[in-house]
Amino acid sequence: MFKRILVANRGEIALRVIRCLREMNIQSVLACSEEDLDSIPAMMAQKTVCIGPAKVMDSYLNQDAVLEAALKTGCEAVHPGYGFLSENADFAAKCEEYGIKFIGPPSSVIRLMGDKQSAKKLMRENGVPVVPGSDGLVKNVEEALEIAEKIGYPVLIKATAGGGGKGMRRVEDASQMERAFISAGAEAEAAFGNGDVYLEKCIVDPRHIEVQIIADKFGNVVQLGERDCSLQKRNQKLLEEAPAWNLKEPLRKKIQAAAVAAAKAAGYESAGTVEFVLDADGNFYFIEMNTRIQVEHPVTEAVTGVDLVREQILTAVGRPLSVKQEEISVRGHAIECRINALEPGKIETLHFPDGYGVRVESHLYEGYTVSSSYDSMIAKMIVYGKDRLEAIRRLRRVLEEVIIDGIHTNVHLMYLLTCHREFIRGGFNTSCFERIEPELREELTKVGEQE
Repeated sequence: MFKRILVANRGEIALRVIRCLREMNIQSVLACSEEDLDSIPAMMAQKTVCIGPAKVMDSYLNQDAVLEAALKTGCEAVHPGYGFLSENADFAAKCEEYGIKFIGPPSSVIRLMGDKQSAKKLMRENGVPVVPGSDGLVKNVEEALEIAEKIGYPVLIKATAGGGGKGMRRVEDASQMERAFISAGAEAEAAFGNGDVYLEKCIVDPRHIEVQIIADKFGNVVQLGERDCSLQKRNQKLLEEAPAWNLKEPLRKKIQAAAVAAAKAAGYESAGTVEFVLDADGNFYFIEMNTRIQVEHPVTEAVTGVDLVREQILTAVGRPLSVKQEEISVRGHAIECRINALEPGKIETLHFPDGYGVRVESHLYEGYTVSSSYDSMIAKMIVYGKDRLEAIRRLRRVLEEVIIDGIHTNVHLMYLLTCHREFIRGGFNTSCFERIEPELREELTKVGEQE
């Protein structure tokens, strides 16, 4: 077993990993920026190393600084959390070169699955359905127009590197292609240092279904059910739940089997997520694989009872999975709500809800200053119920109870979302929030809240 692990992240995910390490009797070292030296993760870790100023390029994305912190403190492994260096194949390769275990899949797998075109090719070869589109990278506007004509509009121009909606443009007809192609490539180059793009058919108003898998180096792959992540704003997830509601059992099993096939085809190890889009006719297509722990992993933990971070660490040591597929059962229903800060500022008053079936993941405390340097997510509210209706009612109670004074957040907006008829009915798609947002904001105005 590892004796000491470097946590190369910040906020709630750093705290989540540090807590798990403490329970496993493993020493934790936090690599953090100057701005995060007074954070709860820095207080909780047994040792903290400052790796640079607030700017992420000079700290959390500084590979050499992170590696130096690991080497100087005698860490045997690095846990990258999510975001930052978690899906950086070059960083994982550097860890391998220096004999430090990267807690995640091998660098070769990260590189393979991080290039969406290579990943799609692998999926096609292994019988996993993929969205129709270009066979490889699209070099110019003329080629993009030719491919779009064959597969039919609307189409998506997508960056082959990165994610989070960056480098993605929807094109409704030929007149929009040139501008969209140039802007998508430029945004991808700025965000990921790689401006290459490809083209695929736009599946109109799909559901976003993802399957959680864990795998070990012995070829064992287990799926822990699916999550519905369709409630999104500009391709950023707002709320996730497990299992997916209104999904017929034969289709659910097909999607889960496809996720296992995808992981085996990639030679995957560690925790990962296989993502699909599901159209109105019940056709599903592979879109990508996230080779890391996900923000929304707690909903899967809630319905399966499996500690995914612990499994990550155990598989990184080289142990076989501690659970078998026949031992996995999904019970009840869990929902996660992301709480985002709408502005930087100091937390004046803070109260987080508690009670049966409630889990809060956050790095906030009274007096903490939310920085503009990092992601806006400041907390996650996770609720569990015996069924979806109980989980919804519990989430409403949680959102009614939470107090975050000093800054504006999206708490009131998310509460109104949980009361909306489309959310209650379930089976919503990725365009749902965009459609109902004006209605929600009108309600906010009536009660005098600002979002």
